[in-house]
Amino acid sequence: MNKPVLPNSVEARDIAYHLHSQTNPTLMEERGPLVVARGEGVRIYDEAGKSYIDAMAGLWCASLGFSNERLAAAAGRQYAQLGFYHTFFQRTMEGVATLAEKLVELTGMEGGKAYFATSGSEANETMVKLAWVYHTVRGRPTKRKVIARDRAFHGSTIAAASMCGLGFMHREFGLPLPGFLHTICPDPYRGMLEGEDEAAFVERLAAELEKLILREGPDSIAAFIAEPINAGGGIILPPKGYFARIQQVLKKYDILFLDDEIVCGFGRTGNWFGKETVDASPDMMALAKGLSSSYFPISAVVVAPAIYEAVKEFNKAGGNFGHGFTNSGHPVGVAVALEAIKIYEEMGIVEHVRTMGARLRGHFERIGAASPIVGQVRGAGLMLGIELVADKQSRAPLDPHLQAGPAFDQIAYENGLIARCMGDVLGFSPPLIVNEAEVDEIAGRCEASLKQLERKLGVA
Repeated sequence: MNKPVLPNSVEARDIAYHLHSQTNPTLMEERGPLVVARGEGVRIYDEAGKSYIDAMAGLWCASLGFSNERLAAAAGRQYAQLGFYHTFFQRTMEGVATLAEKLVELTGMEGGKAYFATSGSEANETMVKLAWVYHTVRGRPTKRKVIARDRAFHGSTIAAASMCGLGFMHREFGLPLPGFLHTICPDPYRGMLEGEDEAAFVERLAAELEKLILREGPDSIAAFIAEPINAGGGIILPPKGYFARIQQVLKKYDILFLDDEIVCGFGRTGNWFGKETVDASPDMMALAKGLSSSYFPISAVVVAPAIYEAVKEFNKAGGNFGHGFTNSGHPVGVAVALEAIKIYEEMGIVEHVRTMGARLRGHFERIGAASPIVGQVRGAGLMLGIELVADKQSRAPLDPHLQAGPAFDQIAYENGLIARCMGDVLGFSPPLIVNEAEVDEIAGRCEASLKQLERKLGVA
């Protein structure tokens, strides 16, 4: 990036023909793309051979790195045996049944079922549709609205984007759709009032949710959706007791709890699933990303027995469940996911993430203590954020015109470190296979980049 674009190069052809996700078109034309040529472990390499340690695991997802031979071999074996088949009309494959059983077991959704899709957005939209079926069967068809939270990210399709609490996901498309509502983000650092402790903050969050429900009418609300830890909204770990208290409100008004585990699942937060990290008990769970380490596009929804029984009841006269995707339960995706889970189990993913996460967080807290612009280090496991501020004591934010987060992003890139800025929050979510030396390297490159940013801002 930021180098001359030669005619007919990969960069030139990409600029000419490719519309990128989450990319500014003008900036793309001016700077050109980073052409990624290969991956090895936690690193990627550009076409010139420069290596970058990717401390975001791509998009929070390459948990097993960028060159796992076992996942590639699992895909190859399955392609040789059966490259595609579907799961419509009572069809299945051995791997599909095995993975469904494994996901119900891992998630603790005893007696539940697993449904397969190909993306996190599809999984989240599936949960919404199932919530509508559930309430309709129980004689409450007016329960249609969905409550999400500010600063949440739930996907890019129409309903999933409507559930996002981020303005940039809405502005081009006239979203959110009617019936998709938002309540307060549970951010203790930015949301607590002066003199308010975390317990009081939780009570206020619960009270605000209840006010919203009552204002809209309890008979109109189908579900509440939340990430255990907000990912793209700034790696926000809710205060202790938040989900237990929120679920009391939801149960009072017969509202389902939808758990978006797309980023948090499969060890990322130091537990198999984020719900364990935050003590939540959902009615449905959306899984993706770490499910296959993103070596194949596959997602899943795991539902409690009552949700499945509603689908069964709705179709008791002989109709078919009116939902599905061509690649639901794709045999190659299933094979890769089964192998990924096997690797997680063999490497003791939970303990490994806890150990490496504590090491990385320790580095960040040391760096933050010495920096005049680090306000908070937060997160869980290998999902950590550093929030930059103008004043550590008052928590006053940096002037938005300084573009401090994007500036760090660019400096880190030049230093061979890929992080992710979310405003002025620096995000780190490295592959879960990261070792001690690589954790130390991430921290070292982060520290050097932060010092360069401080000099750029004139605060060093």
